Amino acid sequence: MVSGSRIISLGHYQPSRILTNDDLAQMVETSDAWIRDRVGIAARRIAAADETVADMACAAAEKALASSGLTAADIDMVVVATCSSVDRCPNVATRVAAHLGIAAPAAFDINTACSGFCYALANADHAIRAGAARNVIVVGAEKLSDITDWTDRSTSIIFGDGAGAAVVTGVADGEEAGIGPVVWGSAPDKMETIRIEGWRPYIVQEGQAVFRWATTAIAPVALQACEKAGVDPGDLAAFVAHQANSRIIDGIAKRLNLGDAVIAKDLVESGNTSAASIPLALSKLVERREVPAGAPVLLFGFGGGLTYAGQVIRCP
Repeated sequence: MVSGSRIISLGHYQPSRILTNDDLAQMVETSDAWIRDRVGIAARRIAAADETVADMACAAAEKALASSGLTAADIDMVVVATCSSVDRCPNVATRVAAHLGIAAPAAFDINTACSGFCYALANADHAIRAGAARNVIVVGAEKLSDITDWTDRSTSIIFGDGAGAAVVTGVADGEEAGIGPVVWGSAPDKMETIRIEGWRPYIVQEGQAVFRWATTAIAPVALQACEKAGVDPGDLAAFVAHQANSRIIDGIAKRLNLGDAVIAKDLVESGNTSAASIPLALSKLVERREVPAGAPVLLFGFGGGLTYAGQVIRCP
């Protein structure tokens, strides 16, 4: 019997091109000091013109699978979270499956923007608990440079490209689950505050409204995720929030009373990568061995929709 699931490996990918704040200052009226003060970002990665969301998703998934001890034959579900894929069909998940040589998996994409990875991870956990899957690759991947208006200084300073992936497998009955119950939801009355609309869309964001919502609404829900997992916030080893804004992350962390937990701040070097931001930041923490294996980590995504989702996991 399977009583739950856990993450057994992670992988991430970022494009080689680095766009610094000083580079942006040559494109729009801004400065390194202004950007660092407002959002905490120093640089972001920008994909090549011919590099797709699927390309980045495949690269991250390939690394996660290689580190898992499993093979393509062991994977029976692929879930990709993205809001920036240009192609509507075939979906990104099937492209990842084809690239890795996975035969006949369930394969689907999820679009809840910046909360997407946590939504996708919850779906993987639920599928494994229900017996609908054994081993799942979960990916968050974005090419936000495709939908950024580079003449708009309010949004062009924020976004970057990249991907992160996790391999999720079942936990035998009697063993501790490595993925806690998800707490998720949305605020549809505020859905207009972040938009990517139309056939040739640009990201439009009402920054102050999003900031107020995130700094007031997210902490109580994040506490629910800890409560459902039976973990005191003070015992968390790390907090990996959506990498939107350093002031938002700090504000949520302060309200959670996290003690000595590591607070992920990958946005400094990667910018806001929407659905990719949480797995990207988590993969780097694990790669640098900043969080012990088995330690509790709170993941929490929030953004476009406005949607949110979070769960406590055990670090692989």
